[in-house]
Amino acid sequence: MAVHPRSSSAPRRPTAPHAPVEGRRLLVVSASMGAGHDTVAAELVRRARARGDDALVVDVLALLPYGVGRVLRHFYRGSVRHFPWAYAVLYRLFLRPGAGRRPGGTPLARLAGGRLRALAERTGADVVVPVFHLGAQLTGHLRARGLLPVPSVVLVIDFAVHRQWLHPGNDHCLCLTEDVAREVRESTGTSAWTCGPVVAPEFFADAPGAAGWRGLFDRLGPGRPPVVVSAGAWGVGSHLSATVRLLTDHGNLPVVLCGDNERLRRDLSGTPGVVALGWVTDMPGLLHAARALVDNAAGQTAVQALAAGLPVVGYRPIPGHGADGVRRMAALGVSDVAEDETALLGTLRRLTTPGPARAERIAAGHALFRDDAVTRVAALADAERARR
Repeated sequence: MAVHPRSSSAPRRPTAPHAPVEGRRLLVVSASMGAGHDTVAAELVRRARARGDDALVVDVLALLPYGVGRVLRHFYRGSVRHFPWAYAVLYRLFLRPGAGRRPGGTPLARLAGGRLRALAERTGADVVVPVFHLGAQLTGHLRARGLLPVPSVVLVIDFAVHRQWLHPGNDHCLCLTEDVAREVRESTGTSAWTCGPVVAPEFFADAPGAAGWRGLFDRLGPGRPPVVVSAGAWGVGSHLSATVRLLTDHGNLPVVLCGDNERLRRDLSGTPGVVALGWVTDMPGLLHAARALVDNAAGQTAVQALAAGLPVVGYRPIPGHGADGVRRMAALGVSDVAEDETALLGTLRRLTTPGPARAERIAAGHALFRDDAVTRVAALADAERARR
């Protein structure tokens, strides 16, 4: 992969400001739904500690009693992997944006209220930061009823915000784009600012592991542009085998991220001209060695690719938030969306070749990274502390 020089449109890497006189304590509410939420939470912790603050992550699913969290995770995983129509129905009922009364997540979130309050008190948290929508419902409910004495700052990590991210009881929201921040303000009246995606600094510079990946790709597919196909942490997607065959038949080297789906990895490993990977620990190196990402969820892999200067093409997205997010990314001009095989091949030819189209997409993706979320969280926590 050619390394493009950094320009004024390149993202500013998060830097660690001077440590505060008195370290703050962040309580980050994540969820073990895939890996994206936990990846964001881990980066928030790293940044907080680099500042001289402290941070702790809690899984909101683990706070739910009676094994409810495990049931939710298994249902979601099973539905998106085997019965995507079921998740599409769930999304329309509970999550899809729009007017009208529909069931919400607050009754479910309330089950975790006592445990979160006790944890916040025990850890001396100065601010609670949900990075998952059920966590946002929980903190919003508690704050609205005066049951959580410290502010809640929701980090909305989706490009297309759905209604379960929105609870008027939360103090502030940090969003990926100004469009999402405006939706939050209009829907809830909550203070909402733009900070851009939260991505580890290793993605912003050519990673040391990229040379090894390039060597592997040159051996396995000489002359073929390596195209990463993301199936998420759970290895889910629609007609992945057909997509892989299409890419192979038209001169690409598909590099498939199968996550923990061993069956998918085994099935694809026997296909000539395909690199089928399980869990990848060197994502910065991999993304810097590739030429494009074919994405189906507009999640953390997509924003990591944008940070690494890798063009993103949405194709056959998973239903619900995946489809909405893929189209919202394309509408922002930071990625492309391909509606059929012909469009996918044409878009990849255009974006894997050096030229204005590729450079434009890379610059647009870099421009998303505007601010440091932890700096914003710390400032909001200090303001709330000063008012008390």
